[in-house]
Amino acid sequence: MGFSIALIVFSGLMMLLVLMHKGKGGGLSDMFGGGMQSSVGGSSVAERNLDRITIVVGLLWFACIIVLALLMKTNS
Repeated sequence: MGFSIALIVFSGLMMLLVLMHKGKGGGLSDMFGGGMQSSVGGSSVAERNLDRITIVVGLLWFACIIVLALLMKTNS
């Protein structure tokens, strides 16, 4: 039960974190106005930290899925 709740929480966090990212251009983000960004190269510290947090939450999300799959396999 705890891993199911953790999966829901991590899924919500992943959605929020992905939506917080800036559009890099050349994709669907241009269609919705993401192409109107400054031409300053590089990324700020906040963007790099957001990338790191997103990766960590994504790995935890993936780990919850694996653990839930293993628990379902052993319970059946």
